[in-house]
Amino acid sequence: MNCSRTPDFVLAGLSRGPGNRPVLFGVFLVLYLVSLLGNALLLLAIGADVRLHTPMYFFLSQLSLVDLCFTSTTAPKMLEDLWTSHGSISFSGCLSQLYFFAVFADMDSLLLTAMAIDRYASICHPLHYPLLMTPCRCGLLVGGLWGVAHFVSLVHILFLSQLYFYTNQEIPHFFCDFGPLFRLSCSDTHPNEILMMLLTGLLGIGPLLCIISSYTHIFQAVARVPSAQGKKKALATCSSHLSMVILFYSTVFATYLKPPSTSRSVGALAAAVMYTLVTPTLNPFIYSLRNKDVKSSLKRGISIY
Repeated sequence: MNCSRTPDFVLAGLSRGPGNRPVLFGVFLVLYLVSLLGNALLLLAIGADVRLHTPMYFFLSQLSLVDLCFTSTTAPKMLEDLWTSHGSISFSGCLSQLYFFAVFADMDSLLLTAMAIDRYASICHPLHYPLLMTPCRCGLLVGGLWGVAHFVSLVHILFLSQLYFYTNQEIPHFFCDFGPLFRLSCSDTHPNEILMMLLTGLLGIGPLLCIISSYTHIFQAVARVPSAQGKKKALATCSSHLSMVILFYSTVFATYLKPPSTSRSVGALAAAVMYTLVTPTLNPFIYSLRNKDVKSSLKRGISIY
C-alpha cells in the first residue's frame, strides 16, 4: 500500500446497508435540530433574564454554547454521508473536524469541573462565595479554559499531521477520531499515543477527580445541616449538574474504554452517538426541567412571543 501525508479517507458511517439510511437520517436530523433548539433557547433564556446572571448560570450558558458547537462538529457531516452515501473526507477536512471535536470535548469536561467548583464554593463557603466567584473571575476562568482546550487540541493535531497514512482507506467511524486514524497510519504512532494518554489523563481523569473531590466536600457539608428541608435545598442545585456529569462520563467511558477490536461494533458506535449527539441534546432539558428559575424564564420568553 502507498503512504501519504495528505491522504483522502472514507468514513464508513453508521450503516453499510442502504435500507436503513433514510430512517437513521430522519432520527439524527431530529436529534440535531432538537439539540440546536434546546441549547439556543437556554442561551437566550439566561442572557435575557437578569436574575439568571449568576456564576452558576454563566457556566451553564457556556456549556450550552459548547454543546451547540459540539454537535455541529460531527452531525452535519454524518447527515450528509447518510443522505449521499459517499462518506469521503479530505485529510485537511478530517484534521479540522478532529481539532474542533477535541476542543469542544475538552471544554465539556472542563466546564463541568468549573460548575462543580462553583457548587462547592456556594455550599461549603456561602459567606465568601460572592467574593470568590466574581463575574471577572468567572470570565477569566472560562477564558483560560478555552485557551487550554485550544492549546491541547492544537498539540494533538500538530503531532498527528506529521504521520504518514495509507491512501484511500476507510475509517470505521462516522467522524474522524484519534484511535481509527492511528490504526490507519504507516508511521510509528507510539509518541502520539503516549501524548494522548498524558493529555487524556490531564483533561479527562483530572477534572473527574476534581468533581469527585468537590462533591465529597459538598456531601460532608450537607450532612452537617440539621434539617431535612435545609439538606434538600442545598442539594437542589446539584442534582442537575450531577446528572450531566454521570451522563457525560458514562458515555465517554463507554466510547473510549474498550478493546480496539470493538471499534466498529454496534455498541461502540451507539456509545459514540450518545457521546457526540444525545448527551448534548439532553443537557439543556436536564437543567430546564429540574430548575424552576430556568423554567419560569423560558415560559416568560415564550409568552412574550
